[in-house]
Amino acid sequence: MSGEAQREADSAPFAVHLVAVGSTNPVKLAAVQGVIAQLWPDARVEALAAESGVPAQPLSDEQMVAGALARAAAARAALDADLGVGMEGGVHRSPWGLLLTSWVAVVDRSGRQGLGSGGRLQLPPALAAAVQAGEELGPAVDKLAGQHDTKRGPGAVGILTSGLVRRDEAFRVATAYAMASFLHPHWYEPEARRSNGQN
Repeated sequence: MSGEAQREADSAPFAVHLVAVGSTNPVKLAAVQGVIAQLWPDARVEALAAESGVPAQPLSDEQMVAGALARAAAARAALDADLGVGMEGGVHRSPWGLLLTSWVAVVDRSGRQGLGSGGRLQLPPALAAAVQAGEELGPAVDKLAGQHDTKRGPGAVGILTSGLVRRDEAFRVATAYAMASFLHPHWYEPEARRSNGQN
């Protein structure tokens, strides 16, 4: 087997025919499609609305992870897909203010889970104050930027970086990170953690 063929075989260790994404947001869908096309070019990626079970404006990593996992599991089950992908954006409180970030969860039929997070971006005081007052980030960004429905386009990350980072790129990276435990399952098994001296 050639080196290139070996790398391809290593990067996609099992067959995937259908991936269910727990969101109909075109930005999130495009992010997943980009990653899946690299790993399983023939797989279908389908989107459907899935409940997160967390507040509409998550305010912690814990809430975002819970929401992403719930969406991934619900989407996978609804379509009987090989993989389910859930995405949850929000903010995380920190000593440096509110940090914008996102989490992606991937689940399979066996219950294996993978998690990945996007980068972190400090919110400006006006947006932080709006979110802390109970407003959702998307509408607050729309007001600040004088635009409409930015969460289905550039999002806060695109607006605040003036397009240096696109929202689909941020979600694509987090989706790739979430695939790690599927691409290298032997490193994520409990036995492997114990053999590396971890509890």
